[in-house]
Amino acid sequence: MQKLLLFLAALFLLIVGIGFFLPTTYAVERRITIDASTERVHELVGDLEQWPSWAPWEGEDPTMQTTLGELTTGVGASQKWTGKDGDGELTFTGSNPAAGIKYDMAFIMEGKRAPAQCAMLYESDGKSTTVVWTMSGDMGDVMPPVVGGYLGLLMPGSIGAMFDTGLGRLKELAEAAPGDDNEG
Repeated sequence: MQKLLLFLAALFLLIVGIGFFLPTTYAVERRITIDASTERVHELVGDLEQWPSWAPWEGEDPTMQTTLGELTTGVGASQKWTGKDGDGELTFTGSNPAAGIKYDMAFIMEGKRAPAQCAMLYESDGKSTTVVWTMSGDMGDVMPPVVGGYLGLLMPGSIGAMFDTGLGRLKELAEAAPGDDNEG
């Protein structure tokens, strides 16, 4: 029994020790090519009123309640949300129909803000548009280093999966003919 307790204590110390050396920063990037113009893609991405039709968040947390700001397009467009999985807010810091959007986002956890810098950038070849969705941040802003390091490791997988879902929905909507019953 004593050996088992010593082993468990050593394992715990090892996990904590490793956590202190893990980076708390993270970066996520996903991309998809859409057979649509940048203008069509921007109609969906550049207007927060359109986000519920493709963004993955509500599917992940059905209790989510989103409140749009005074602006829903262009620099300064914003929204806030509350839900069982947490609260947050985002504000567009850049918006260009040919290049994409940039936005600052913050998850609010126990009164602390976990800021992230995000973008959905467009690369066009004249026939299709590749959308590159990125997010980067530092979990050390809201978590102790040992926890923030492990969360930083998990972010690309968990957020990346949601980005993949959202980009798939965006592709489906952008490629649908206007007025097509598959929209929405």
